[in-house]
Amino acid sequence: MVVDIFSETSTVNVLGNEVAVGSIIMGIIIMVVGVIIARITSTIFKKYLTANLPDNTAKSLHKVIYYGIIIVTLLAVTTSQGIDLSGLMVAGGIFGIVIGFATQSVVSNAISGIFLMFDRPAKTGDLIEIQQSKIYGKLIDVTIFSTRVKLFDGSVMRVPNEKVFTSEIRNVSASEVRRIDATFGIGYKEDIDHAIDVIKNAVYKMPYVLREPEPAVWVEQLADSSVNLKVLTWIPRDEWDNVGPTLLKDIKKEIEGAGIEIPFPQRVIHHLDDSKKHGEPHR
Repeated sequence: MVVDIFSETSTVNVLGNEVAVGSIIMGIIIMVVGVIIARITSTIFKKYLTANLPDNTAKSLHKVIYYGIIIVTLLAVTTSQGIDLSGLMVAGGIFGIVIGFATQSVVSNAISGIFLMFDRPAKTGDLIEIQQSKIYGKLIDVTIFSTRVKLFDGSVMRVPNEKVFTSEIRNVSASEVRRIDATFGIGYKEDIDHAIDVIKNAVYKMPYVLREPEPAVWVEQLADSSVNLKVLTWIPRDEWDNVGPTLLKDIKKEIEGAGIEIPFPQRVIHHLDDSKKHGEPHR
């Protein structure tokens, strides 16, 4: 009886194809071997190749490798056993077209997510700006469908990967130093060189301001009511909160202490007497 089951004449109908029982058993063995290979390969990848990858990227690639090997093994088994999948392909093709139109954005986000994981414009914890969506905050993670960013008000913004991938991304944390820009206006009667020295002195007094690159001050514009000076200051990347909020205040105090005028626009309104307005003699 056992011999009959495993003989070449013993067959089973699979998707309209007569397949020998022995071939089915061989296919099962191949699938088991494929699963074992998938587990070994994904384990090796997880152990040796994920050290320099973000956690979410490593997990996603781990799943892609594991299930990818299993799918390839399944296709190899069905092909080697002579199983005709044309009927399923036709039905699947029609179903795929319908689903494709319905899930076009989902597929686009998934593909964009994979590209983002390989491209890695930023890593978890970096401060980024997604310029197209006008989003600025800390990157939490990049999943297969979306990117999550923690904004400065504490809320978390979920952005579809397609918008992230096609947008310009500014990574503020990519460099070890950051630059803070400010503009100050002084009166036209003031000595520009003296004002520049006063501003530099104020900047050098501040903690965390770097000497290299050196802070820079120059005349940016001759405006209507003031000479505008541009101030560029470099600080360590993670010290913006200790410098940015007080930079303008400290420079203003130093300028005022030196007696330098900070002008503001003024308008003079001339009021005409009603008698003069109508050309009548004033009594």
